[in-house]
Amino acid sequence: MKIKVAIKRYVPEINKEGFEIFEIDYEEGMTVLDALLKIKENFDSTLAFRYSCRMGICGSCGMIINDKPDLACHTQVKEVAKKGVIKVEPIPNLLLIKDLVPDFTSIFENYKKIKPYLIRKDEKEQENPTREYTQTPDELLEYLQFSYCIQCGLCISSCPVSSSDEFFFQPLVLAQAYRFSADKRDEGVLERLNAVTKDHGVFNCHFAGGCSMACPKGVDPALAIQMLKRLVLKKSLGLLKERKGREVVPPYPEGPNRDKIPKAPPKTVE
Repeated sequence: MKIKVAIKRYVPEINKEGFEIFEIDYEEGMTVLDALLKIKENFDSTLAFRYSCRMGICGSCGMIINDKPDLACHTQVKEVAKKGVIKVEPIPNLLLIKDLVPDFTSIFENYKKIKPYLIRKDEKEQENPTREYTQTPDELLEYLQFSYCIQCGLCISSCPVSSSDEFFFQPLVLAQAYRFSADKRDEGVLERLNAVTKDHGVFNCHFAGGCSMACPKGVDPALAIQMLKRLVLKKSLGLLKERKGREVVPPYPEGPNRDKIPKAPPKTVE
């Protein structure tokens, strides 16, 4: 069986823009990423798109497939091919580099501002750790679902603020700002909140909720952003103070003295 793949192309060097249709042979189990690779290998080696793990973990192959945001490696052709046709487009609301490759530079710049890692005052201990920091199961649950974000950028495609404000911090960045602010091992929540309350920050979010609907991993960035707003308000009312992060776990009890463990009997068979 043959299928048609309509790919939105963008090649600024030759002023090429618009849909290009390729007809390929369908194979059982073929994903949209497999179809793109087949086109690149057999029809047009200049076709540009990102991919890496091929198992829905790295988030590199996020794109719009038949008008819906999804991961190309995670999408079966037989589930989306309507009348034998698949339409593939790049993530909107971002600048394009080429074809299906959006420019994530602004996202990475905002990521730097929120410092998406544990901030500790004792940097010497953090750089030369002796043991892990203490954390209870309940403390883990406060941020666990937001740690599943794979930074694919698909939440941006459904965000009305992202479509009108190119400097917006973006849902995935704000969700990660909350993820680390909610982590009881972190000591940089006030510093992080200062970063997200500037222009184009957390209060530019209108709470449309499209980001949560678009996430292929089931993360709820809209919830994280509302929780982040609550932290900002608590800080402005003086209800959120500088936090002391959890301590390093104490040394484990010493094991048994190996010299006192009975030795195995000698071999009786060679």
